[in-house]
Amino acid sequence: MRAIYPGSFDPVTLGHLDIICRAAKICDSLTILVSENPAKNNRLPVDLRVKLIEELVSHLENVNISTWSGLTADYAKKNNFDLIIRGLRGASDFESELEMSQVNSALNGIQTVFLMTSPEYSFIRSSRVWELMEFGGDFTHFVPANVAERLRNF
Repeated sequence: MRAIYPGSFDPVTLGHLDIICRAAKICDSLTILVSENPAKNNRLPVDLRVKLIEELVSHLENVNISTWSGLTADYAKKNNFDLIIRGLRGASDFESELEMSQVNSALNGIQTVFLMTSPEYSFIRSSRVWELMEFGGDFTHFVPANVAERLRNF
C-alpha cells in the first residue's frame, strides 16, 4: 500500500514526526508531501522544510519526500497512491479533516486514513511554535532538535 502524508510542515513538529513514524510502520511506502500553498503564508522556504524532514526520516527506508503545489487529490491520482494519511489531534480537527477527506474521495476516489496523534503531542501545532518564538517562549519541547536548532537561527 502506497500512502501520502500531506501538509505544510512549517515547521515540522514532534506531532508530525509521531504520525510519520507510525504511518511508516503500516504502509509499504510513505511519501511526505510538503505543500507549496501560497495562501498559507509559510515562513520557512519549502527547500528548508524538506531538508529538515529528510534529516528526521533518513532511518526510515520506506519514507520519501516530495513537494507539490496543487490539490492533494491530483497528486495522488497522478502518482497512483492508494491512500492519504492525516493526523488528528482531537475532536477540533475531525470536522475539517472529514470534509477534506470527502472532497478528496469525490475528486478521485482516494481514501483517507486518520491516525490519532499520541496524547503527549495532541496539543502541538506549527502555528503555536511560531507564536512561542515570537514572544520568546520555549518552543524546543514541541519540535525535533534539528528543527529547534534551525529555528533559533532563523
